[in-house]
Amino acid sequence: MAFIPIVSFIFVGAASLAHAGGLYLYEIGTEDLGLAGAGTAARAQDASTVFSNPAGMTRLDGKQLTLGAQVLYGDLPYELDNRYLEGPGNVVGWLPAASSFYSHSISDDFKLGLALYGNFGLSLGFDDNWAGRNLVTEATMMGLTLQPALAYRINKMWSVGAGLGINLGVFSLSRNTLRTGEEVTLDDTDLAPNAKLGVMFEPCQYARLGLTYTSEVDYEFDVDASGNLPVSGMPWTLPIDASVDAPQQVMLSTVLVLNEKWSLLGNIGWQDWSSFSDLSVNVGPATRSSSLELQDTWHGALGTQYQMTAATRLNFGVAYDTSMYENQDNTSLTMPAGAAWRFGIGAQQQLNEKSSIGVAFEYLMSEDATVPAPVLLAGSYTEPEMFFMSVNYSYRF
Repeated sequence: MAFIPIVSFIFVGAASLAHAGGLYLYEIGTEDLGLAGAGTAARAQDASTVFSNPAGMTRLDGKQLTLGAQVLYGDLPYELDNRYLEGPGNVVGWLPAASSFYSHSISDDFKLGLALYGNFGLSLGFDDNWAGRNLVTEATMMGLTLQPALAYRINKMWSVGAGLGINLGVFSLSRNTLRTGEEVTLDDTDLAPNAKLGVMFEPCQYARLGLTYTSEVDYEFDVDASGNLPVSGMPWTLPIDASVDAPQQVMLSTVLVLNEKWSLLGNIGWQDWSSFSDLSVNVGPATRSSSLELQDTWHGALGTQYQMTAATRLNFGVAYDTSMYENQDNTSLTMPAGAAWRFGIGAQQQLNEKSSIGVAFEYLMSEDATVPAPVLLAGSYTEPEMFFMSVNYSYRF
């Protein structure tokens, strides 16, 4: 089982293997984890709304800071069809993450915010002695985002917000050389911008709707993804093109306050993965179109909040995301993904008038993903699971 450190920068978020539809994760160490993301674009209960919906900052008073930290354990074993070859074992293991958010009130209606997080990418570690070590031993692509944002309340019912994402993409590919067996690592970084737009509609004090649009992030890396297959030594290039683009996405969320104790939260989301269907795979001197056909993914979530006491709130949530692959029997070795269920539970405790703390746990289970190519390394990711544990802290200045 592999332990894969994310970069040394302390605020790198959950840039790891993502089963949440494609290569995005909803889990960034905030209270949303305990809700399985339900209501994320409408909740606006702390400064993490700078990320989830900038328009939600108009619901926050004064200056507020939210910090999040989480650890996830991924149980994602890759099993080779050829039982005579050694497999890589679990390719995920333990991954730490952290995030930070700040909201600043210029006036009751005008807010500024800043967020630092990572919610896109994947990081896989294959055993050093596995059969495909001349092709890949580690593959990492992740994005770290610094997002300044602003929000304005138009009237009692409508608020709008916008954020500019300054995204640092980090790509790294390691493999053992065919002749000497020495591990070599190729890496590159890229800066790419994107935008996040948000709207908050509050028809009454018991209901609100949040809608966000996040534009595509286009990373360009200069890394040679070619390696060698076992036995034959034949050159092979990994189909990693899609992993360097974060697609545009839309999220619609709602919060309904049922009574003094109970609130109901929900989501409907979409991600534009079909835009990246046209991949190319290089096999030696030949180039052919990839058979990895991607499709748009859809997300749905339902959650509830229970105000147990004036200072204690409990969270529960369940979510489902469709797969970015049209066919789960035809997926990529370095882009494992599939339809996934997520179940979250958490609690928030108000410590005093200015500060609160929360903990959350989430379990994710995904469908199997079969990898047909290259044939010598064909196999399956069987019964993938992920376990998230997080703690968050908020302070009002």
